[in-house]
Amino acid sequence: MTGGRESLMRHWRCIGAALAVLMVLVAGLARAQTTIDLERSFADGLTAVPTGALDVTGSFYVPAYSSVSMSQGKLRADFSVTLAIHNASETKPLVLKRIAYFDGTGKQVDSYLKRPIALKPFGTVDIYIPELDVRAGTGANFIVEWASAGEIAEPVVETLMFGSVGNRHFSFVSQGRAIKIVGGK
Repeated sequence: MTGGRESLMRHWRCIGAALAVLMVLVAGLARAQTTIDLERSFADGLTAVPTGALDVTGSFYVPAYSSVSMSQGKLRADFSVTLAIHNASETKPLVLKRIAYFDGTGKQVDSYLKRPIALKPFGTVDIYIPELDVRAGTGANFIVEWASAGEIAEPVVETLMFGSVGNRHFSFVSQGRAIKIVGGK
C-alpha cells in the first residue's frame, strides 16, 4: 500500500508541476499581447509627425479597472481593458508622445511608444490588455501625453472594461481626465 501511495503522490506532483508550467506560459502570453507596435497595427490611421514646433501639449490620466474587488473583498473580478485614444480634430494631426500603463502603486508596468506618432484627423489607436493580464491590479491606470502644432480639438481618451463573473457579464467605460496643475497662485 505504501508503494501505491508514493506512486500516486509522484503522479499528483507531476500534474501540479505541469499546471504550474502551463500557468507561467499563459501569463507570459498574456503579457506579450500587451506590448504592440502601434505604428504597424494602426498604419492606415497614422500620418507623418509634424516637423514644426509642437507648441500645444497636454496629458491625460485614464483609470483602467483591470481588477475589481467584489463581495466585500472576498472576490476579485478581472476585466479586459481597451484604451482608446481619438483625435477629435477634423483638420489636424494629433501627436502622441507617451502612452504608459501603471499599477496601483504607481509603478510603470508597460510603455507603448518607442517614439512619437501622429494620428490623422479623426484617427484612433487602441491598446488591448487581456483579462488574464492582472499585472496592474485594482489601481491600474494609463498616462497619455500628446502634442500639436497649434490649436487643436482636445483628444478623447477613454478605457472600456469588459469581463464576466460566473454567468454575469460586466462592461463599463472610464473617461480620461486632463492632468492640470491646481493649487497654484
